[in-house]
Amino acid sequence: MPTKTSQTGSESTDATAAGTKVPARRKTAASGGKPLVIVESPTKANKIAGYLGSGYVVEASVGHIRDLPRNAADVPAEHKGAAWARLGVDVDNSFEPLYVVSPDRKQQVSRLKQLMKDASEVYLATDEDREGEAIAWHLVDTLKPRVPVHRMVFHEITPEAIARAVANPRELDTALVDAQETRRILDRLYGYEVSPVLWKKVLPKLSAGRVQSVATRIVVERERERMAFHAADYWSLEGTFAVPRTGAATDEGEPTTVRAKLVSVDDSRVATGKDFDPATGRVSGDVVHLDEAGARGLAARLEGRQVSVSRVDEKPYRRRPYAPFTTSTLQMDAGRKLGWSSAQTMRVAQRLYENGHITYMRTDSTNLSQEAINAARSQARELYGDAYVPAEARRYKSKAKGAQEAHEAIRPAGDNFRTPGQLAPQLARDEFRLYELIWQRTVASQMADAVGQTVSIRLAGRSATDEAVEFTASGRTITFPGFLKAYVESRDEAPASAGDDENAGDDAERRLPRLERGQQLDTQALDAKGHTTSPPARYTEPSLIARLEELGIGRPSTYSSIMQTIQDRGYVWKKGNSLVPSFIAFAVVNLLEQHFAQLVDYDFTASLEEELDEIAGGTLQRVDWLTEFYFGGQGRGSGGIAESGGLKQIVGQRLEEIDARGVNSIPLRALGPGGASVVARVGRYGPYLQAGGEDGPRVSIPEDIAPDELTSEKVIELLEAPSSDRELGTDPASGHTVVVKAGRYGPYVTTVLPEGSKEAPRTGSLFATMTPETITLEDALKLLTLPRTVGVAPDGEEIQALNGRYGPYIKKGTDSRSLTSENELFTVTLDEALAIFAQPKQRGRRAAAAPLKELGADPVTQGQVTVREGRFGPYVTDGETNASLRKGDDVETITIERAAELLADRRARGPATKKKAAKKTTAKKATAKKATAKKATAKKTAAKTAPVTAG
Repeated sequence: MPTKTSQTGSESTDATAAGTKVPARRKTAASGGKPLVIVESPTKANKIAGYLGSGYVVEASVGHIRDLPRNAADVPAEHKGAAWARLGVDVDNSFEPLYVVSPDRKQQVSRLKQLMKDASEVYLATDEDREGEAIAWHLVDTLKPRVPVHRMVFHEITPEAIARAVANPRELDTALVDAQETRRILDRLYGYEVSPVLWKKVLPKLSAGRVQSVATRIVVERERERMAFHAADYWSLEGTFAVPRTGAATDEGEPTTVRAKLVSVDDSRVATGKDFDPATGRVSGDVVHLDEAGARGLAARLEGRQVSVSRVDEKPYRRRPYAPFTTSTLQMDAGRKLGWSSAQTMRVAQRLYENGHITYMRTDSTNLSQEAINAARSQARELYGDAYVPAEARRYKSKAKGAQEAHEAIRPAGDNFRTPGQLAPQLARDEFRLYELIWQRTVASQMADAVGQTVSIRLAGRSATDEAVEFTASGRTITFPGFLKAYVESRDEAPASAGDDENAGDDAERRLPRLERGQQLDTQALDAKGHTTSPPARYTEPSLIARLEELGIGRPSTYSSIMQTIQDRGYVWKKGNSLVPSFIAFAVVNLLEQHFAQLVDYDFTASLEEELDEIAGGTLQRVDWLTEFYFGGQGRGSGGIAESGGLKQIVGQRLEEIDARGVNSIPLRALGPGGASVVARVGRYGPYLQAGGEDGPRVSIPEDIAPDELTSEKVIELLEAPSSDRELGTDPASGHTVVVKAGRYGPYVTTVLPEGSKEAPRTGSLFATMTPETITLEDALKLLTLPRTVGVAPDGEEIQALNGRYGPYIKKGTDSRSLTSENELFTVTLDEALAIFAQPKQRGRRAAAAPLKELGADPVTQGQVTVREGRFGPYVTDGETNASLRKGDDVETITIERAAELLADRRARGPATKKKAAKKTTAKKATAKKATAKKATAKKTAAKTAPVTAG
């Protein structure tokens, strides 16, 4: 793949058959040096270095070393004027990408280049998936090694696997690189062409993405179903029937009663939850809809009556074990069993992999190597006995579309598995829990079937008024547990209307008495129960991943980042474990569905995945495919994008057709005061309700209200609540009205400007001692005078008094000092201010306030986790890492598990990057001195971070 490069030297010189340029290299290893092995992470480097010994140098690239420009500032000067520069892709020149070395990777790239000079040969040991292959290619293209380069691949980090990988290297797979680069370019074109439409028609800083927008649409569609749902009430009847005692002996423990549900009356089926139309709440079909009176009346008429056994069906029960974990099934099961987010699951799995405990964790294959099969069978035999291991090994075939990521399922590493108990001393709590799950599933996959018996019975009877009734009961007994000894699958989102048997796990048993057809049973008790139908359950991360996989959208390596992205972008928030779409998500999906329907079409998005897989297989040309997608053409399974003129033309043509007001309006079923129609709208300052048309009353929608909770009662409550806005009077200087308002960051006062005014309103936050109810016009006018000019210092610098987010302070140039009280903002004099600046700046912090809540030890760091109040709201901390509570989190209800997830999320994102101050022009002499100092510092840093070797 030809590329423009920046800060990496000249362009690559040789090209492979696939089009990817690679630098010319010597065919033989340089003498005297050591082989250099490059991996992605320092943890992985340390582990592999220990296995390879002192004859190798192992160094980490620390992830991707370069990428497309993140913004205009990243674009090199020589390309800034180009029409395509904003995209970072030269669409008129074979979609040639422009790569720049990431600012935070420049030092590491320099380090790798230095190590390359002394290397005898280079082994690229990045992960063996598309992303890992792309990282390896970027390393070659950036570092331009002049020594032999080998691609070293492995699925697990064990001494044996690393030795095999070194002994059997391969060449770079340029087809995989092409596929990954095509994905990156496609996502850049999609995001950079469609996102600006959202900025203009919805809100600034929003983003669109090939997979994230479809995932958001799935969540929004489910919420629409919930909003349109009409609940219905119905009743059921359950009976307890006694088996008359006979002289024959019964098995010990055999039940003497059977509990059964009423299923029909006079040959008409009794309605259950699934018989009601969710859109109307009305029963559909020819069924009997029991209400309370009907159910209780029938129970009274059946009291004391006998029923007879009309049917007994016995069938053998057999349950095969589940396949070993893929990335998606691991994320789903960890979500259900451990309550983890996808991001948390992948972080823990990454640590287990890099420390040599499990195989590579990004895979859609369920295949196990022969060594792994032998290890699982051996361990099952050792722990459970010969009877629990079938004669033939089990082999699983992946059902996922386009499975390609890695060639083996996620399993314990090595040719002999270590039990969770054996590894426990080496693992943190979360690592142990996930390893145990992986170990159980892997061993169970090679065990025998669970075997048992299922029994279904029908009981017939007649009421006192001769109504024919029928009850049913089912049971299950497990005679041989097989794989269930090691692993039981969890259920997710069982419908509320499902029976107990449908909700039961694989290992659940329900024993029924032995009955024969025609046998008479006595009615012991009859219970009438009321039910209300439930709307479809919201998606959780596990169920959303399952839906995406079912549709063939996304790939295992992307699911975790998709879940994180749709939450970070504000499209989705969590209520417990449920994913709730924001009103912004509704507006974005409205716009995309109405004007760019193909881009969020499920079949189209899945077909893109398949075509990208074909590029990986070398059967489809990257440039031809991108050309049709972006500029248009005949198209091939592209869902009409190419035939419609391509992405660029579609976006350009349809931009002016979009009615911003329309896409930002979400009609509600709820009615306002007086039966007025109500819509939710997305505005500049957040979502709000409006009743009765354009001139009707408005009210902001609280952040913690889910869209389906906006019932008529709630809407009326919000619209009729007294407004927190209060008019204080008129500003005598400007003639503008002064009001106090409730803002996102607290109450504030502001001036109300006439319609169409280009003047900015004056604002001022209320002091801690003020409240919106008691503030006066006089107080407000004083607040609006801030910032106040205190005077001019002897050096000519102006001193100002300001009220900032960290409290009151005075400022002189770039220097600032805190004031002890907010009132000093109005009283501090020039002399007092100069005296304050004459004092040394206090760097210490005030004593920390007491925590709002103590939650317990963090499972990763073991630090005590507390909830505290911060400048920007409540946050959790373990003493080292701070993480703000998110929308849907509550100080009173937050758990240690949720806090640990937020902290793990924050750690994974790394420390916050500070904006660099603008450079000042200084004398050449001073610059030269600073450059010398920097060089000395760089030498010290290099000495401290020596490459990892073992010896």
